[in-house]
Amino acid sequence: MKGIEDIPDCRPGGHARLGRRCFIGGALSLLSMPALAAAAANSLEKPVLRFGLTPVFLSNDLEVLDELKNYLANATGHEVQLVTQRTYQEVTALLVAGNLEAAWICGYPYRKFQDELVLVATPSWRGQPLYQSYLIVGADRGASSLDDCRGDIHAFSDPDSNSGYLVTKAYLAQRHLSEDTFFRKTFFTYGHRNVIRAVAAGLANSGSVDGYVWEVMKSIEPDLVSRTKVLVKSDWYGFPPIAAPARLKGTAAFERLRSAFLGMVSDPVGRSLLGRLQLDGFVDAPPSTFDGIAANIELVRRLG
Repeated sequence: MKGIEDIPDCRPGGHARLGRRCFIGGALSLLSMPALAAAAANSLEKPVLRFGLTPVFLSNDLEVLDELKNYLANATGHEVQLVTQRTYQEVTALLVAGNLEAAWICGYPYRKFQDELVLVATPSWRGQPLYQSYLIVGADRGASSLDDCRGDIHAFSDPDSNSGYLVTKAYLAQRHLSEDTFFRKTFFTYGHRNVIRAVAAGLANSGSVDGYVWEVMKSIEPDLVSRTKVLVKSDWYGFPPIAAPARLKGTAAFERLRSAFLGMVSDPVGRSLLGRLQLDGFVDAPPSTFDGIAANIELVRRLG
């Protein structure tokens, strides 16, 4: 897996969230993009399956994307259109508005919009559908706890990321602190790989990152990741799942897509893709797998 993108321009502070009405409105405005507008004209009875990808997807390598597209097309019998966006919010907005048939999202937006979404399948990594958030610092730094990061320039991944934002926000909420008062400055990199790169390059003193991404990057870009170290590992949370609009549950398209992911480990192309992603496969995890994320959402709501 290659082609790690450069760190995009990052905006400081400012973690304002869109309300539900504005959120859905944003989804509809995104449909002005020609490719999505054309896809939106197809009904579920037609063979186009629109599948969204967020930065939770580990690699933007074209071979991996082509392999995913071809596998899903062969396994479902649908023409597949991959829809990629820079932020979690953009993809989740399209999904909630029904302008995608499914997407690989984070457990945080899944729990926020659980009434409008249904699980398709959840990745299994190292034997379980769970992962951790890592708080990382520079490899040579003499820090030993989160308290040593007070006053840092801190890199977050995305405001709708569990591991790249919510978990650290919950750590601080437990101490009756906010990121604005604890850190000197914060910014979003809009990609877990970019959090690692920011800390490795010294652009940030610390960062919040998906532990799965850090571990996989450690094996494929060891020189980069060796310039960082894990300071804090979180509890285990539900791995970023594949989700679909709730209205699609039980439809032929939904069942084909679900079977495609659950059966990936039994298919040669599927096994190749899983190998690239360093995943065991996909499983039928219950919604309760994401209860820990829901607890953090409530904690931050009450104390954040």
